Parts: sequence; structure tokens; C-alpha cells
Amino acid sequence: MQRQVKVNFGNFLLSFSEAVDLADPALTQHQQRTAFIAWEMAKKANLPMDRLKNLFIAALLHDIGIFSLKEKLMIRQYEIENLESHCIKGEILLKRVPWLKEAARLVRYHHTKWTEWNESIDSDIVFDSQILYVADLVERKIKRDIYILFQKEDIFSEIRSLSGTVIHDDIVELFFSISQTEEFWLDLFNSRLYSLLLNEGPLKGIEIDFEEITVISELFRHIIDFRSRFTATHSSGVAASALLLARLLGLTEYEMKLLEVAGNLHDIGKLAIPNEILDKPGKLTKEEMELMKSHTYYTYSVIKTIGGLQQIAEWAAYHHEKLDGSGYPFHCKAPELSIGSRIVMVADIFTALTEDRPYRKGLPRVEVEKILKKFSDQELLDRNIIKLLLENYDEVHAFVAEKQKIARQFYESQFAETVSVYN
Repeated sequence: MQRQVKVNFGNFLLSFSEAVDLADPALTQHQQRTAFIAWEMAKKANLPMDRLKNLFIAALLHDIGIFSLKEKLMIRQYEIENLESHCIKGEILLKRVPWLKEAARLVRYHHTKWTEWNESIDSDIVFDSQILYVADLVERKIKRDIYILFQKEDIFSEIRSLSGTVIHDDIVELFFSISQTEEFWLDLFNSRLYSLLLNEGPLKGIEIDFEEITVISELFRHIIDFRSRFTATHSSGVAASALLLARLLGLTEYEMKLLEVAGNLHDIGKLAIPNEILDKPGKLTKEEMELMKSHTYYTYSVIKTIGGLQQIAEWAAYHHEKLDGSGYPFHCKAPELSIGSRIVMVADIFTALTEDRPYRKGLPRVEVEKILKKFSDQELLDRNIIKLLLENYDEVHAFVAEKQKIARQFYESQFAETVSVYN
């Protein structure tokens, strides 16, 4: 097994930024396009590289404080007057990562109008936030079903009308200075924008090590889970149980940490699933279940685009597979399922059985043991891992409960009230 994982920071953020915009075609590439506009404006303004990088990161992640598809679409369609809520939530999430604190400040103010500032445009935070304001606004004005060059004049007119009030005159002129060529608009609407930002963007030469990957995986774990109070601690539980099962199996410290990251990210594909399905109190229809089955595919497709994380992609995405090939969506059979995948498969089911869901309360131990033994007897899940879990049930359950308690407290204190409004 590889003993050292390093990944390109831009590759990592671009992939997860893309995942946040998976839920609806109307949102595709929103954050990447916003980042492109902000990057072009920052270069034109000759911003120092540190500020340019922070602005680029903030643009890629500026909507992470939006937890429901309904809210995202309402914001895009200008149906929400209070835009500050998701800005505050985004800042709260980002500033938990030490090296993203400056980007977090920009996310906090990316919907702050020029007339709402009490500082000069010469202030770094005001200037950079205004760039992000314009970049986000321009992208939200773009219609997906109309050729981009047919739209630019209307967008120009809209931005010009806001000059001196919503947007500072200097920022308006900065936008006009970078958007006069067809090349700008065609780059912006290019399906290969990801590649352009990856290979030419300001993060192209930056690598992050495994400890940094772990910290960012915790950030995205919150984004995944906090979409619903029913899933607010799920990935925390899967990550904790996978880590402890790996320890009980005698895996190395390094393998344990890899499994923890896989647990954190195993449901990132659920960002493509509407909240109405995730929170449905009754049984899913056939059509809804088919949609739900796609989430592990998206988990794999997102993580595998990040060079160096192929193993984590498999461990995370195979959690609904079965040893006989009856799982989904890849229908892997036993020889294709490594020990890491098998651990996450068991960890996911154990966590799901013991936590509350929209349609039932968490199951008592006797019911959990009965279900797990059935999976073992039918050779659907690894019998040795299930045996180990059942022999150490109290320890695993207590460890998972403690990790989920921490996640629950963070969720309840910062996000629970606003999440319920749009679900």
C-alpha cells in the first residue's frame, strides 16, 4: 500500500466544488464559473498572489453554506431576500480549516452590497468581496439554454445599472475590462473549464499532505450530512466505526486514517440527490430508489478525479455493494471488494441501523445484531468483520456515539434552525 498521499490542492477543491453543484442542471459549474470570473478580475487588478488564491478558493466554495437544492434554486432565481444566512454558514464551516480562514471572510461578505460597507474600496476585504459579489452575480445571470454570446449585452446592461450602488464603480470597470472579448465568454461557458482552472489556475502547483486531506474531508463531511437533521451525524458515525473496526482488525495507523477519510466522504454523491428523497418519511418509490442508487456512483466519480485518492474512492463508493454482486451501482463481487471496502460496507450499515431516520427510530441492539447476522449468514457482508463488530459491540457503539455527539452539537448549535426552513 502507498505510504504517503499527496494531492494537488486545486484538483481537490475543484472536484468537491463540482460535487456541490451536482444537484440540478441549472447549477452546473456555478462555483467554477464564479471562480473563473473572480480569477480573471483578480489578475487584471494585479492582486498579490496570496489574495488571489484566497479569492479563488472562496469563489470555488462560496455556496457551501447552502444545504438544500430548494434554497439553491431560490437564490439563483432571486426568490430569497435574505442572502446572508448561507454566507454566515459558509464562513462557519470554512474557518474551521486553519488555512481557509481568509477565504471564509470573503464567503461571509460575498452578498454584501457596496452601500452596506463602512470601509473604503481600498480595503482588501471590501475590494476582494466586491469582486466575488460581481463574479457570483454574473454567473447567476447566465441562462443555460441560450448561447453565451447572445447573453453578454444583457449582462453588461445589468451590471452597469448597479454601478455606484450595489457595486463600486471601480469593480464594475474591472469586470468590463476583462469581459470584452469573445474568448472570455467562451472560456466561461466551456465544458472543459475544470481542466482550464486545474492546469492554469492559481492552485496548480500546490500540494496538500494526508493530514490536510483529512481536515478538508471533515469539512465536506459536514456539508454532506448537514443537509438534513436525520443525516447530520451519519458520516461521522461511518468514519468512526470504520476507523475502530480497522483498529480491531489490526490494520496500520495509516490504513485506519485512510478509512476514516473514506467514511467522511462516502456519501458525497448524495449532494446530487434532492432533499425530498433524503428526508422522505415513507418508502421510496421505484423511481426515487433509482435516483438514490446513483449517489454511490457520484461518490466514486467525484473522488476518482483527484489524483492519489483512487483507493479512497473505491472504499468510499462501494459501501452499498454486496459480496454476491447484488449490491449497487457497480455490482462488484467478493474478489473485487478489498478489506477497506468491506469495512466501510459494514460501518455504513451498522451506523444506519443505529441512528434515527425519517421513517423509524434507531434500532435496539438485539435488532441490529439480528440484521447483521442475517447479512453474514447470507454472505452478503464480510462475516469476519461482522463477527468482530458483534464481539466488540459495546466498544464500537460507544465510540461511534461519542463522535456523533460532537457532530450533533455542532450541527444543533449552528445550523439546525436554518436547515429546517428550506427542507
